[in-house]
Amino acid sequence: MSKRLQQKLVYEAPLADVAAMLADTAFREEVCRNQRATSYDVSIEGDATARTVRIQMDQPTDKVPSFAKKIVGESTTIVQTETWTSTERGDIHVSIPGKPGEMRGTATLVEKDGVTTETVDLEITVKIPLIAGKIEELLAKLLGSALRAEERTGKAWLAR
Repeated sequence: MSKRLQQKLVYEAPLADVAAMLADTAFREEVCRNQRATSYDVSIEGDATARTVRIQMDQPTDKVPSFAKKIVGESTTIVQTETWTSTERGDIHVSIPGKPGEMRGTATLVEKDGVTTETVDLEITVKIPLIAGKIEELLAKLLGSALRAEERTGKAWLAR
């Protein structure tokens, strides 16, 4: 089984500006800080038209329910890789090293009337008998919160 998460991030900016922001290491580092990462490493190869983004971050698990904390521990490492083959579309893979879960999907950018919408569509899979569904729901909730933090950061970034 798996859980699907689809979230839209809306930016009052042209697609080219949003793509450039997503290809900026300083922006990605600011997102990590705003997602409460205790440490992070961001690397970006390429440019706004085609790029590979790799983000490794450690996050506290203080907001994780006790049933899940037994599995994830006091903190967890997340590795996010995005492979953008064009300005408008990227493949996303999020792994949690040493844990039985991953997220795979896409991010797409669409501009209409100077407003760009980024749609993140992910399939969350956890391979733990009996509680996989509960963990997938939890990951969807946490990832949704992380994406909202990214959107807030992006709106502030683009307004500068």
